[in-house]
Amino acid sequence: MKIINQDIDSGKPFDWGKTSSDYAKFRDIYPQEFYQMIVGRKLCLEGQSVLDIGTGTGVLPRNMYQYGAEWTAADISENQIKQAKILSKGMDIDYYVVSTEDISFSDNSFDVITACQCFWYFNHETVMPKFYHMLRPGGRILVLYMAWLPFEDKIAGASEKLVLKYNPNWSGAGETKHPIDIPDCYKENFSLVYHEEFTVRIPFTRESWNGRMKACRGIGASLTGKEVSAWEQEHRTLLGQIAPDEFDILHYVAIAELKKD
Repeated sequence: MKIINQDIDSGKPFDWGKTSSDYAKFRDIYPQEFYQMIVGRKLCLEGQSVLDIGTGTGVLPRNMYQYGAEWTAADISENQIKQAKILSKGMDIDYYVVSTEDISFSDNSFDVITACQCFWYFNHETVMPKFYHMLRPGGRILVLYMAWLPFEDKIAGASEKLVLKYNPNWSGAGETKHPIDIPDCYKENFSLVYHEEFTVRIPFTRESWNGRMKACRGIGASLTGKEVSAWEQEHRTLLGQIAPDEFDILHYVAIAELKKD
């Protein structure tokens, strides 16, 4: 499903379903520290019911499944959910194809709502009251994010410049380490009780880094097939010039935990 948001990529349409196969293969890259950060907050554990919104290929519920929570996951893209079901075969995760704005679960259904790599896509004036009603008393919203740091990592910076060459309106460029921005409307019903930001080094090969970049919104989710092929050819040549066979890319991880008042 195409998404158009004037605040993202100057309104250029994007569709995660176009890049689902690459997303499934190349974007399950969060380090153990990422998941331990969640466990350390005593969230998404046995005895808790969790809703993961914008789940994509189910990266978060699949990797947190071992900790025993009861998971429900939703995404606007049918192709993303298809990949999520394939990758989570044997796991008892309930998947739904639905936009976050249209989600409808009963009041007091969940202990935790998670949003990983997707929080800025939502209409918060619409979804915030839904989150409030779906969460049980004292429930949490957990917002999670990880991004490469182009100004501090030479390879990441060069790859990002090439994305901008093919998609100048891509607004995902230029990340720096900072706390997650929480819209003001959440202050009506939630309190920010915790946030943390830290850097990590994520291992890649030329192949997996090319795949990770290809599966970003600025390339695979928004360009035509011909444009993606041209970008990929140029990107592989670039990596052959600037990157060894194996390398790390500097990222930062951010978490924001909101408690239902």
